[in-house]
Amino acid sequence: MVKTEMYSIKRLMSVEELDKRIKSLEKDVKVLKRLYFVKNRYQGDSVEVASRKVGITKMMGYEWQSRWNKDGYTGLIPRYAGGRPSKLSDSQKEELKACLKERDDWTTDEIKKMIKERYGVEYTLKQIRVIVRKFGMKCAKPFPHDYRRPVDAEDRLKKT
Repeated sequence: MVKTEMYSIKRLMSVEELDKRIKSLEKDVKVLKRLYFVKNRYQGDSVEVASRKVGITKMMGYEWQSRWNKDGYTGLIPRYAGGRPSKLSDSQKEELKACLKERDDWTTDEIKKMIKERYGVEYTLKQIRVIVRKFGMKCAKPFPHDYRRPVDAEDRLKKT
């Protein structure tokens, strides 16, 4: 005897339209995975089987299905909470960015000390690197400077 499903899936778009969305979203893996789940449900798989095929738990499958039934495609888009608010205000970040652009050979330790002195905020070195990348700058090992190098070394090199 076949067990009837308790929760059915609503057909909010045709299979062809669903396939078209799947092909256009090849780079957005999270939404793509959810669309494959919906497609499997359209093809008659139970929530348990469709969940197993895409590699999620049965409870998550029910969650995705209820989002699909309620909001359609937009319900499948991940909802990010935004995370913890920054310790620095936007104006402080702009000031920091301007200060960092004055010189191009900062170390993460120097940046950390400067933020602590100016703003009274302490960040980890990893978070300093994240902030610097958000500013569009890059972290790299500083180039070693030879103390024996003459001031006019480049001019001397050109002459030879």
